[in-house]
Amino acid sequence: MRGPLIVVLLTAACTQEANHLGNPLMLPFSGANTVIGNAAYEKRRGQVEVIVKANYEDIKQDIRAGGGPVLTKAMDAAGVSERDRPTRIIQLQSDLGLYNASPGALVTALMVYGG
Repeated sequence: MRGPLIVVLLTAACTQEANHLGNPLMLPFSGANTVIGNAAYEKRRGQVEVIVKANYEDIKQDIRAGGGPVLTKAMDAAGVSERDRPTRIIQLQSDLGLYNASPGALVTALMVYGG
């Protein structure tokens, strides 16, 4: 009696439906991939943060002007695609009041835009 119940329970776990855990057999690999991805993200974020904080007044001026060398350097470091930059600059301009108060908010926005 227990045998069929155990088989049903085990096979029920092997569904083709999407779930938040993914394939349990791939967890060790996906965990390692997550660690590597997080390290790369943190490195990129650190680069963007250094650019923004070291050139804070210049980057705000570049945003007001619709572009400039410091903003370009920060967008390159954040990985913002070339084709998205005009739209992203308009978004940065519309939120400039927020960035005047917080360089961290500007770093976060650039990282979000970079994906």
